[in-house]
Amino acid sequence: MTAWTKGRRIALLAVLAAALLGLVLLGNWQLARREWKLALIERVERHLAAAPVAAPGPEEWTAIGRDDAYRRLRAEGVFRHDLETCTQAVTERGAGCWVMTPLRAADGHWLLVNRGFVDDAHREPATRAAGQVTGPVVITGLLRLGEPGGGFLRRNDPAGNHWYSRDVAAIVVARGLPTGRVAPYFLDADTGSTIAGGPVGGLTVIRFANSHLVYALTWYGLALMVLAAIGLVLGPGWRQRPAT
Repeated sequence: MTAWTKGRRIALLAVLAAALLGLVLLGNWQLARREWKLALIERVERHLAAAPVAAPGPEEWTAIGRDDAYRRLRAEGVFRHDLETCTQAVTERGAGCWVMTPLRAADGHWLLVNRGFVDDAHREPATRAAGQVTGPVVITGLLRLGEPGGGFLRRNDPAGNHWYSRDVAAIVVARGLPTGRVAPYFLDADTGSTIAGGPVGGLTVIRFANSHLVYALTWYGLALMVLAAIGLVLGPGWRQRPAT
């Protein structure tokens, strides 16, 4: 074997070794993601099976995190329909918007409530006056974390009142709600909180794709192919190849 052929062989082995390492690491990463996803699904199912609890108040807001998503909550207060925000939605009922309405609790703090879905024909509050209830209400639903920024390739435009995500912090500022007195999460109203003539609640989609094992096996399968290629390069057949 000439020095030139030997150098090419070493370079090829280095490339194959790097590819093998990368593929194994990708497989390991997918297995770790699978464990995380399974834990997430188990936690959400546990939240959904529990009875509703009182919505966390100001003294608990700093402790709210991702692990609290989809907890079942109960909140009491009075809606401020004049401060509602319509955010883009596509549901099993078609295209329309989520109606995000501030709820003022008796102690003065606020909570954004996603009252539910309305189609484009009922985007304006005047078209659903029967559902714009006044007076105290009790709402049950799921704790959801804010969706900052906007949707896919579309940024929220508070000045133009165009909303593509349920961005709690931005809605609070746009509607002039008291900073520091509004919960950092929102409440997704459930079916039982739907008010006749108003937005339809209970349309939260809870689905977590879990294909990580398939991805891991794919990466490991490719790693085996690279390992086989390394074996060919190291084998006697390669060493006996004539120089070109």
